[in-house]
Amino acid sequence: MPDAIVVGAGLAGLCCARELHAAGLEVLVLERGDAPGGRVRTDEVDGFLLDRGFQVLLTAYPEARRTLDNERLRLRPFESGALIRRDGGFARIADPFRHPLQAVQSLRGAPGSLPDKLRVARLRRRLSRFSLNELLTAPQVTTAEALRLEGFSGALIDAFFRPFLGGVFLDPTLDTSSRLFAFVFKLFSEGEATLPAAGMQAIPRQLAESLPEAALRFGATVESAVPGEVVLAGGERLAAPAIVVAADGPEAARLTGAVEAPAARAVTTLSYAAGRSPVGEPVRVLNGESRGPVNDLCVLSDVAPSYAPPGASLVSVTVLGVPPLADADIDGAVREQLRGWFGAQVNGWSLLRVHRIPFALPAQPPAALTPAERPVRVREGLFVCGDHRDTASIQGAMTSGRRAAAAVRGLDAAPSCAL
Repeated sequence: MPDAIVVGAGLAGLCCARELHAAGLEVLVLERGDAPGGRVRTDEVDGFLLDRGFQVLLTAYPEARRTLDNERLRLRPFESGALIRRDGGFARIADPFRHPLQAVQSLRGAPGSLPDKLRVARLRRRLSRFSLNELLTAPQVTTAEALRLEGFSGALIDAFFRPFLGGVFLDPTLDTSSRLFAFVFKLFSEGEATLPAAGMQAIPRQLAESLPEAALRFGATVESAVPGEVVLAGGERLAAPAIVVAADGPEAARLTGAVEAPAARAVTTLSYAAGRSPVGEPVRVLNGESRGPVNDLCVLSDVAPSYAPPGASLVSVTVLGVPPLADADIDGAVREQLRGWFGAQVNGWSLLRVHRIPFALPAQPPAALTPAERPVRVREGLFVCGDHRDTASIQGAMTSGRRAAAAVRGLDAAPSCAL
């Protein structure tokens, strides 16, 4: 009998199992899929690497710094800032701390006023004085209200913050807690957004390598989890003193009956093969025009050339939510909008895949982050972890796994953030 059974080989489950194994406990990880990753998966299609949903690794994540070997991941950075589609053209918003010349040059064409740019710098300086833990316990409102309280103009909010943060939180209304906004803003300011050269699934694969091969069992669908036992599809029962359910919020609620399922943030991504990049630089392109299905776009092969075969480019388009349309209809609406951005070259793009992800992130309005760290012990011998127990982020998933491992061992976990 193992000392602990972990249900789910996503980031939270793998981090939990890794901590338990390092402490000398025998652990068994059950995963219904055919590989580690959970929601962090990468499909290879015709030589292209297709992440399921637009995802990035922020190098400022404290838990990633603590846990991952970034050199082996061969991280490739995005350019800081963004291109904004507005008024029939593109305007650049540059990071004044990293690219002061670009920032000065962009003052005239970028959305927002000079006071807006000064407010961004002021916000960045202020947040730099606080740790992530302090930001996650600060008074909170919605992100939309926080931006208004900072004094940002409606033009900057609608053209930049709404598509940028909407793509991060998958929340176009910006009802997400201002705690998460401050957390994310600080991390983007102090590190880089990156892609592993082999795709985002390289992260869970690296975590899985720290476990014995026998500790991972794939194709194992768990039907229920109670203290001391899990039941698999088909009726097989497995016992352990500690059961850790490392699943997304709705699945954790279904399996245990002991936690409340969070509301879902959904997303649809469309991946296109293009003969050449329509952008030509490793930067996100944001829809600042408040119309059309596209929230943002990125040519992932401009960031990490390994995402596409030689002579080709990989274009990733984000549509918030899951439209009730056939793939062909979503594709048609996206192409119609992007022809206005990039012209006739869009007609030659080949649609590789449409990923519909009904539960991409847990919704985290202010009430959901009160407190920011939710309990991981739900009953004696029964534990849960995942981004629904912490911040809706890679950082949150990984730290919740570490907190669950500490709870299994009867220890008090260290604070989830070290910055």
